[in-house]
Amino acid sequence: MNDPYDADRPLTLRCACGQNHAPDQHASAVATGSASDAKLEASLMKALFPVDSVRRHFLRAVGANTARAAIASLMPLGALQAMAQEKGQIEKKDLKIGFIPITCATPLIMAKPLGFYDKQGLNVEVVKTAGWALIRDKMINKEYDATHFLSPMPLAISMGAGSNATPMNVATIQNTNGQAITLANKHKDKRDPKLWKGFKFAVPFEYSMHNFLLRYYVAEAGLNPDTDIQIRVVPPAEMVANLRAGNIDGYLGPDPFNQRAVFEEVGFIHILTKEIWDGHPCCAFGTSSEFIQKNPNTFAALYRAVLTASEMARKAENRELIAKVIAPAQYLNQPEVVLTQVLTGRFADGLGNIKTVPNRADFDPIPWQSMAVWMLTQMKRWGYVKGDVNYRQIAEKVFLITDAKKRMLEIGQTPPEGAFPKFTIMGKVFDPTKPDEYVKSFAIHKMAA
Repeated sequence: MNDPYDADRPLTLRCACGQNHAPDQHASAVATGSASDAKLEASLMKALFPVDSVRRHFLRAVGANTARAAIASLMPLGALQAMAQEKGQIEKKDLKIGFIPITCATPLIMAKPLGFYDKQGLNVEVVKTAGWALIRDKMINKEYDATHFLSPMPLAISMGAGSNATPMNVATIQNTNGQAITLANKHKDKRDPKLWKGFKFAVPFEYSMHNFLLRYYVAEAGLNPDTDIQIRVVPPAEMVANLRAGNIDGYLGPDPFNQRAVFEEVGFIHILTKEIWDGHPCCAFGTSSEFIQKNPNTFAALYRAVLTASEMARKAENRELIAKVIAPAQYLNQPEVVLTQVLTGRFADGLGNIKTVPNRADFDPIPWQSMAVWMLTQMKRWGYVKGDVNYRQIAEKVFLITDAKKRMLEIGQTPPEGAFPKFTIMGKVFDPTKPDEYVKSFAIHKMAA
């Protein structure tokens, strides 16, 4: 039997092909425009049944027309053609992507050694970077094509808060949860934050979830973060050393440095940030609006690579492997046992306990626009931005949730619905449709200082 799915010979398609023509016009349509359909259909059949004898047995059993219908139901040819056309030619193949060596960047980092960028036709160099201010400057100066961001950073940079205004975008959230408040061992008897008056804390950057969550947490305990404690910016890699030296009493920082403090026996994990806001965003993957406009196909390819990595990173059965992949010196340069404790959620807390918290770190990539609104409320609450803030407009412009959903569909993932869900932080519901009321609802904020 001749194989009707031989990619070297055209198929005579029938009118269930989905094209805009009547059945009696099909023959001429095939002659003028369906050669690519035949090739694609044949390639799909060979991909589904790579062994010739198996493919031929299937065709004899069901018939070619039934086979075509089955393929169309699983993989609509029109959608696949549109995807192939939309991918287009990559405008810029050689790319530099910055990252800070913390577990928050796991999807972006692992996409390099696991070949996810290569599979999208990209030659990516992931560049370890010393601190967040340097990340910001290299993006503004176009030294990096895309980067690992703290998720509030693109909002701040786009608004000109702390830097010259340069439009930036969040493509995906890199990680959710994955942070903690770590205290020096000498404070094991001061677990109540009401006792922290006069403490010195470190955060990695002003425009960070770390800063906003620490401020939120101590304010709920009745302390004013601007007057009752000190908050310093310290690069994540220097937090443990500063804790050991007594320069700080604690930090709200990224992993693996919370677990590293336990490993080094200089600190203990007071609270995971998931206990403050379960599912909170932390870091993001993004780039400048200019890069997206000039390199739309490249950006789409980057999107697909990072989303694929995020999907893999979310699965618990992959976490130990991922710890091995990101541990080497060119990436996190950390003991594998430390990364495994963070990623698997089975860890020593420094207080003599072994805890099991499977979602201590997660990698949900959805850039919910209500997350952006919450970040903006905290910038307003603590005086980082002045005057009226068009929360929704800024969130929709910077956080690219529509693009994220589109790229998820391209790689067979199921995107969620909506863009502005509500969240609960320390028992208080945040309604993104009422941001100003939310800011004013707190007893402690900058305006009251």
